Amino acid sequence: MGQPDEAVSQVRTAVRRLLTGAGATGEVAVAVSGGADSLALAAAARHVSRRLDLRVLGLVVDHGLQPGSDQVAGRAADQLRGLGLDEVRVLTTEVTGPGGVEAAARRARYAALRGARTPGTWVLLGHTRDDQAETVLLGLGRGSGPRSIAGMRPLDPPWARPLLAVSRATTVRACAALGLTPWQDPHNTDPAFTRVRLRHEALPLLEDVLRGGVADALARTAAQLREDNDALDALAADLLGRALNGATLDAAVLAAEPAALRRRAVRSWLTDQGVTDLTDAQLREVDELVGNWRGQGGVRLRGGLVAGRAHGRLGLDRAES
Repeated sequence: MGQPDEAVSQVRTAVRRLLTGAGATGEVAVAVSGGADSLALAAAARHVSRRLDLRVLGLVVDHGLQPGSDQVAGRAADQLRGLGLDEVRVLTTEVTGPGGVEAAARRARYAALRGARTPGTWVLLGHTRDDQAETVLLGLGRGSGPRSIAGMRPLDPPWARPLLAVSRATTVRACAALGLTPWQDPHNTDPAFTRVRLRHEALPLLEDVLRGGVADALARTAAQLREDNDALDALAADLLGRALNGATLDAAVLAAEPAALRRRAVRSWLTDQGVTDLTDAQLREVDELVGNWRGQGGVRLRGGLVAGRAHGRLGLDRAES
C-alpha cells in the first residue's frame, strides 16, 4: 500500500497529536458543515480512531438559513457514512436572537452540538490556521484585548480544534486526494459578512504588502498570547484568593498589585457574581475604585448590579430601579 497524500498525512497527524495529548477515550464527535475543513477533519478522525480505539460520531448541523439546506446536510451525512463513521446525526437548529446572522448561527450551532454530544467527550471542530488568523485580526481591529487576540484554543472543553496549525488549502487538497466533495457555502463569499472581507480582501492584501507569512505570524502571535494569558490568569487567581472575603474584595490587597493583574482578578470576581457582558470600559471604571480611589460613586454594570467601594472593600449591590 502506497503512502497517503502529504495533505492527508498532515491532517491525520494533527488530529492524532491532539487526541493523544487530550487523552481522548471512548468516543469523539466531529462537527461537520460539509465544507473542506470539516470533511478532512472527519476523515482523519476516522483513520486515527482505529489506532486509538475510539468511536466516532459525526454531527451535521442544518441551520436552515438557505433553501435546500436539508439536502446539503444530507449529502454531508452521506459522505460521513461513506467514510465509515460509527454514527451520523443531522441536527436542525433555529437561528434567532441578537447580534446578526453570524452570531446567532454560531450560538445555535454550538448549542446543538453541546446537546448532542455524550457527556465527557470532545467535539472536534474544523477551524484552521486561516480561521485563527481571521480571529486575531478581528480582535485587533475591535480592540478586544489580549484574550481575543490570543484566538481560539486547541482544547477548550468540550471543544477541540486539531487543525489550528493546518492551512485551509491543505484541507482542500486532502479532500481532493480522498475523493471527497466539499460543499461551497455561498455565505463564505458574501461580502456582507465581516469574516468574508477579511478572508478575501484584508488578509490577501497583508500577505502581499508583508511578502507572505502573515497567517502563520498571526497564529504564532495567538499561541504566544495564550501562554502569557495562562500565566497571568494563574497569578490573578492567586490574587483573587488573597483579596476575597465572602462576597467582597479587599481593596488594599488589590492595590498592591499591577493594574493588569488586579483587573483580571476583578473580572473573575464580577463574572462569578453574575455580571454579564462586561466591557473593558466598565472593568476599568471598577478598577478606578481600587487604583484611583477618590470617594467616587459606584459603577453600573449589566445584570442590574452596581460595583462600589465602602470601608476599604469592593462589593456589589442591586441597582435601584
